[in-house]
Amino acid sequence: MNSKFPIFQALIAASLFGASAPFSKLLLGEMQPVLLASFLYLGSGIGLTIYKFIQRTGFKNSYREAEIGKRDWPWLIGATISGGIAAPIVLMVSLKQTPAATASLLLNFEGVATALIAVLVFEESVGKRIWSAVFLITLASVLLSMDLAAKWGFSLGAVGILCACTLWGIDNNFTRNISAKDPVMIVAIKGTVAGCFSLFVAFLLGYSLPSAFKILLSLALGLFCYGLSIVFFILSMRELGSGRTSAYFASAPFIGAALSFLIFREPPNTLFVVSFPIMVLGAFLLFGEEHAHLHTHFETEHEHSHHHEDGHHLHEHPVIAKNQPHSHPHKHEDLTHEHTHTPDIHHRHGHQE
Repeated sequence: MNSKFPIFQALIAASLFGASAPFSKLLLGEMQPVLLASFLYLGSGIGLTIYKFIQRTGFKNSYREAEIGKRDWPWLIGATISGGIAAPIVLMVSLKQTPAATASLLLNFEGVATALIAVLVFEESVGKRIWSAVFLITLASVLLSMDLAAKWGFSLGAVGILCACTLWGIDNNFTRNISAKDPVMIVAIKGTVAGCFSLFVAFLLGYSLPSAFKILLSLALGLFCYGLSIVFFILSMRELGSGRTSAYFASAPFIGAALSFLIFREPPNTLFVVSFPIMVLGAFLLFGEEHAHLHTHFETEHEHSHHHEDGHHLHEHPVIAKNQPHSHPHKHEDLTHEHTHTPDIHHRHGHQE
C-alpha cells in the first residue's frame, strides 16, 4: 500500500465527519438532538448492513475482508458500549450544566485522550514529532471553537465532557485492536446497536418523530458522514495506529467551518484565520514523518486483508494472485529487517524513541 494512502483515508474520514455538523444544523430545527443522533447512528448501521448483504449475495467472488472472530467480540462490545452508548449519554447530561463555549473547547480533548491511551495503555509508539503535531492540531481546533462573546465556566458538567471524550478515546483504541477485521461490519454493528439505544432513550424522553422526509435525510447523512467516515477511520488506524489517525481526524472542525461558510454564507472570522496555519503546520509534521529502525517480527498467526508485495507476507498458496488483496489465516515466521514504518498491525512493537 502507498505509504501516504492511509493519511488520505484519515483526511477523508475527517472531511465526511466535519460535513456532518453544518448539515445536522439544518435538521435540528425539527428534531431533538438525541433523536437526530439515533437516526445518524442507525443510518450508518442499517446502510452498511444493506451494503454488506448486497456484497455477499450479489458479488460472491468479490474481495472480502477478514471476518470478526471470537477474540474480536470483547473489543467490539467494549468499543460500542464506551463510544456508542456511554459517551453520548455522559455528553448529553454534561452539556446541560456547561456553557456552550466551554463545551466546544473541551470536546477537542478526544484526540488527546486517544493519543494518551494509545501510548500509556497500548504502548503505541509516538515520538516528539507526533506529540508536537497532536499539540498543534489540538491547539488549532481549540482556537477555532472559541467564542469570546459566550459565557464561560468550569463545573461538574465540564468534567463530564472530559469523561465523554475519554470514553471516545477508549472506543478508538479498542477499535484499533480489531482494525484488521472487516471495517464495514464493525461500523454496521456499532451503528445499529448505538442507534437503537439512542432511539430507545429518545422515546423514554417523550420526543415525537419528525416527518418521514427528515428521517430519511438523517439516515442518509448518517450513512455518509458517520458510517463511511468511521470505515475510513478504521482503515487508516490499521496502517497508522490510533494516535496518528486521531491527529489527522482533528482537522474535522475546519472542514465543518469551511462548509458553514458556504452553506450559511458566514465569512471566516479572525480565529479561523489564526488557527488554520497552526493546523497546517501540525499536519505537515504528521505528513512528513519518517520512522525507521532495525526491528524483529516474532512468529505469529492471524487473519487480515493483505497482498504479497509488502515484504511481510511471503507465504505461498494457490488460486489467488499474490498482488491482489485477499484474506485468510496465515502465519508469519520470525523476521528481522529495517524499513520505514508506522504502528500498523505488523509494527506495534515497543522501542526507544
